[in-house]
Amino acid sequence: MNDDVVMRSDAKKNRERILEVAVVELTIDPAVALSAIAKKAGVGQGTLYRHFATREKLIFEVYQFEMQQVASLAEQLLATKSPKEALREWMGCLAEYAMTKAGLAIAIKQAASTYEFPGKSGYAPVQSAAELLLRANEEAGTIRSGVTNDDFFLAIAGIWQIDSQGEWRSRLARLMNLVMDGLCAGSPESLKKKNV
Repeated sequence: MNDDVVMRSDAKKNRERILEVAVVELTIDPAVALSAIAKKAGVGQGTLYRHFATREKLIFEVYQFEMQQVASLAEQLLATKSPKEALREWMGCLAEYAMTKAGLAIAIKQAASTYEFPGKSGYAPVQSAAELLLRANEEAGTIRSGVTNDDFFLAIAGIWQIDSQGEWRSRLARLMNLVMDGLCAGSPESLKKKNV
């Protein structure tokens, strides 16, 4: 096997491992040292800096990586569930992600104050995923028509403020059900049930 191919393969694995470790460590401690991330990833600091020249670039890559994971879940859910079930489950996962990644959110805010993230590109996959789920539900007649991405994110953003230190899962489920009830009110499916 060609040494260049092996190097590229190893470099890719190192990069992925650094990102995986960074997600965990930044979630626990937004001020974690890059040397600690490198050590837990099993790479030297030089390797970390070859992939991510600055702390801010690492944090931005972690943010993009995480947003892509959340976005990919929408397609997976639509492939295995009804549009309504997929939307409800994805909303819950998105809210749970936002609540349990508080340390990462702090690290992102701190990095954004010194590093200009390239537009909203990191968040774009999540917006596209929401659009995909909303349109699938609109076509299925399970939510009211005309719900925009902005409407959707404004409706659920407050839920992310639940205190994640206490018993929050039952409260999250109740609030997610409230949002779903609102999205479904006035849908063709709900109107059909009323007229039966």
